[in-house]
Amino acid sequence: MTRLKIAPALAPALVAALALVMLAGACGSEDRSLDGIAAGIYSGDCASSNGREVTVYSGRTENLIGPPLEAFACETGTEVAVRWGSSTELALLMSEEGDRTAADVFLSRSPGPVGFLESEGLLGVIDDSVLGLVAATSRSKAGTWVGFSGRKRVLVHNIDTVAADDLPRSVFDLTDDRYRGRVAIPATNGSFIDWFTVFRDQHGSDTAEQWLSDMVDNDARFYPNNRSIVEAAGRGEIDMGLVNHYYQYQEAAASGAGHRAANHDFAADDIGSLLIITAATITSDSGNRRAANELIAYLLSEPVQRYFSENTFEYPLAAGVAPAEILPPLAALEIGSVDFDALGGGFQQSTAIIERSGIYNQ
Repeated sequence: MTRLKIAPALAPALVAALALVMLAGACGSEDRSLDGIAAGIYSGDCASSNGREVTVYSGRTENLIGPPLEAFACETGTEVAVRWGSSTELALLMSEEGDRTAADVFLSRSPGPVGFLESEGLLGVIDDSVLGLVAATSRSKAGTWVGFSGRKRVLVHNIDTVAADDLPRSVFDLTDDRYRGRVAIPATNGSFIDWFTVFRDQHGSDTAEQWLSDMVDNDARFYPNNRSIVEAAGRGEIDMGLVNHYYQYQEAAASGAGHRAANHDFAADDIGSLLIITAATITSDSGNRRAANELIAYLLSEPVQRYFSENTFEYPLAAGVAPAEILPPLAALEIGSVDFDALGGGFQQSTAIIERSGIYNQ
């Protein structure tokens, strides 16, 4: 029977840092269909096993990417093994494993770890038929990765403590004294690190590093991730913070009117409005390339793209799939203006700059 299972234990030096979770089987002997969120993607009967298997290293969390993987396993009959962890940790694990890795597909919440793997020569080329499912601006020029959803950078703010005329036009405004102690930064979050890497690429490392230093001097507050900032803004613990757009929509849907926060968009040409994409790739030593390409194509299918937009409130990237009505039209820094392929291992330098800035102590 088709099922999702845990990836085999590998690279013991790094395994302790990774979250390993066994997912329930997509199809059991007495249950030949899906339930829950996955059933909204595929509601038919599960297929019998086709004898193929694909191993996924997923930097996207189980609650977000689990339903599409379950739906794929059920609908196609391909067995899916999953290893969960942060995108950065998994990229470093794959680098350590080299050609011994079990991974066929790597799913990253941001392009930085993918660029790192490409610089290490660990990525294969995705089939043209799969790459063609997205616009050229949402895939690698070399065909080594393809984007499957987008998260826009925004400023979440408390609607009771922050007046409309107090909202900044640019992230550069946040170093002003009037924002002293009022802004939260998710400094250890992978999306923030990737955003900072693009910041360095677009404005120069000296300018980006000075901005972060000025933010620390302006008493910016450290939070570990986007969600904790959105929750803190909603309860008035912090006035505002730099996050991905979709966390606000998720929290508002869960908490209703009691959540007192909203998103603010920086100017369309501001680095603070960058659209960061989630990326999928096939490893260079994959022995299951057919199944790997089929899985990535499935992530770009209309039902899965609608799931990303309507359930997780991300922007769909597959050609012809419209975003959910609740999402504002994109007026962000265009993906095509940022050469993600050229960033390579830049996230490692970004992490070093962030660590020495002192933001973790704020």
